[in-house]
Amino acid sequence: MMRRLQERNVMKTLVSASLLTLTSACAAIAGPTEDSKRYAMVPTAVIYPGQVISSGQVKRVEVTNPDFAGDFATDFSQVEGMITKSTLIPDRAISVSSLREPFAVTHGQQVRLIYNNGTLQITALGMPLQDGSVGELIRVRNADSGLTVSGTILSPGIVQVVSK
Repeated sequence: MMRRLQERNVMKTLVSASLLTLTSACAAIAGPTEDSKRYAMVPTAVIYPGQVISSGQVKRVEVTNPDFAGDFATDFSQVEGMITKSTLIPDRAISVSSLREPFAVTHGQQVRLIYNNGTLQITALGMPLQDGSVGELIRVRNADSGLTVSGTILSPGIVQVVSK
């Protein structure tokens, strides 16, 4: 009786292992599942440096080359509204490193300078000496005093002066 139970358990194990192997083989033949597919964003037309990318200028395509690697964009949210740093060619994957955030402050465009020291807050107008995005440290000339200060861009048109 005991021997029959052992034989039955061995048969169940063999059948389970065979089914597992068969399932794996069927999955390999069927190809990748929806979850394992990779995608890349590609332009539909030439996009030149400095242009803002809109959703109508790009499309999402499936990557079929298993050796394709790099920092390419995979979704619309990664490219829409971004500025190109280099020329983007149609049907070639868009590299994330070839994109940048739009500038929050532009050279020569008037900004509000804010200086905080404890409870003291001073504001003034200034002219940026360079372009920059939110969070970047830039140089700005104070419009009243003519002094050049450094500050961090807080939002479009607002720079917080850093203390020395």
